[in-house]
Amino acid sequence: MIAKNPIIGLSFRNQFIPQANYLFGYELKGRHGFSIQTYIAEAGNVLSLFYKGKKREGTEPYKFLGAPFAQFVKGTLELRYNYKFSPKLQLASRAYAGAVYSYGNMTVAPYSEQFYAGGANSIRGFNVRTLGPGGYNPAMEDPLSFMDRTGDIRFETNLEIRYKVFGAIELATFIDAGNIWLMREDANRPNGQLTKEYFLNDIALGTGLGVRYDLDFLVLRLDIGIGLHKPTRRAEKYFNTFENGFPTVFHLAIGYPF
Repeated sequence: MIAKNPIIGLSFRNQFIPQANYLFGYELKGRHGFSIQTYIAEAGNVLSLFYKGKKREGTEPYKFLGAPFAQFVKGTLELRYNYKFSPKLQLASRAYAGAVYSYGNMTVAPYSEQFYAGGANSIRGFNVRTLGPGGYNPAMEDPLSFMDRTGDIRFETNLEIRYKVFGAIELATFIDAGNIWLMREDANRPNGQLTKEYFLNDIALGTGLGVRYDLDFLVLRLDIGIGLHKPTRRAEKYFNTFENGFPTVFHLAIGYPF
């Protein structure tokens, strides 16, 4: 995979990450529960000042202690809203947006700083790292195809109804939507860049049911997700996941998804 895609190879490259980050959160509890969390990070900006005016060796990035240093800014915003209809019935929702922009010394963000979609705490109608970026559709027969399912931008919304049946048993029904995208065009990942024209069609959609067992000190969770729309081929019909059967995905996890 790294040999086939130089951009992915650059993101895996050994590099020094002089990072500073800031986290802000606010929470309001009650029948109308609300929380907001913002995260801002930057890397390499101060260090790059010491290399200003110095000549590079061709296209090679500047190095610190023998390794190239990353240079990027990253921000995320997460909003959550819960509404308690009764002691047994609750609506839970989340909206998430994030972006990472690399520039200067390195034009590709480190792999660990990029975004991915799908899985137990994301769009549960799909397995982790099986979505995006955008409408990109890799060769699924490649066992390493999940490695390039990362992006510079992530947008996601989730809605869930939770109902306490009896004792520690809780049922849920949910719907999730979102995806990841690239900021820059990548010839090895066609259709992966964010565009106004295909934005809505690039939004993956999934639904499903869940069972939770609340032990007070932790919650055991089983979610059964069904993919409704997978943005892999932009010319086909919207509900495109039922062509080869009923696309069911199982997620076993600890804690609520949000």
